This record gives sequence, C-alpha cells and structure tokens, in this order.
Amino acid sequence: MRIIPEPILFEWDAGNSDKSLKKHKTTNIEAEEVFKNKPKFIFLDDKHSSIEKRYLIWGITNKIRKLAVIFTIRSSKIRIISARDMNKKERSTYAEKIKIDSTL
Repeated sequence: MRIIPEPILFEWDAGNSDKSLKKHKTTNIEAEEVFKNKPKFIFLDDKHSSIEKRYLIWGITNKIRKLAVIFTIRSSKIRIISARDMNKKERSTYAEKIKIDSTL
C-alpha cells in the first residue's frame, strides 16, 4: 500500500507551522527531509485517527537526526502535524527494522 503521494508536496497550516520548532526544536525542513531519505518506516496512527487517517513515519534527516513525524494526507499533499526526535524505544525498534529490511 502506497501512502506517500508522488510528487511529494507539503502543506503547512499557518497557525501550526512553528509548533514542532518551539516544542521539539525540529524545523519544517528537517521534518520534510524524513520523507525523502531512507530508511523510513510508516505506520497508521490508529490512536489519533478518529476524524481523518493519521500516520507516523520514522526516518532520518540529511544530518542523520532520527525523527518521528505525525502526518496526514490532504488533497494529495502531506500535512505534518508534529515532528520530534525518536524516543529511546523508537530508536531501538527503528534499528531492528533496518536490520530486518536489509536481510530481505
């Protein structure tokens, strides 16, 4: 199942555009880089998907910063809701998934 639309386009909510920077010191550019870099893993965010489908992507920035980004798709554009550093458990699971992926 393909979730990320091609071409990759982003839509930012003007009222929300600096939320991740203020709260998690993550720039919008860094959040966007996660979608273009590999390896990345995408999951449905069932807990927060009551009104619209939300997803979680684990990936890396150009400077190899490991981020967890919550997003949705609106009108074939990615709308980032939140971006933050992966927590310890996410980093560990991400590393394991990379190992498993490389053996396939």
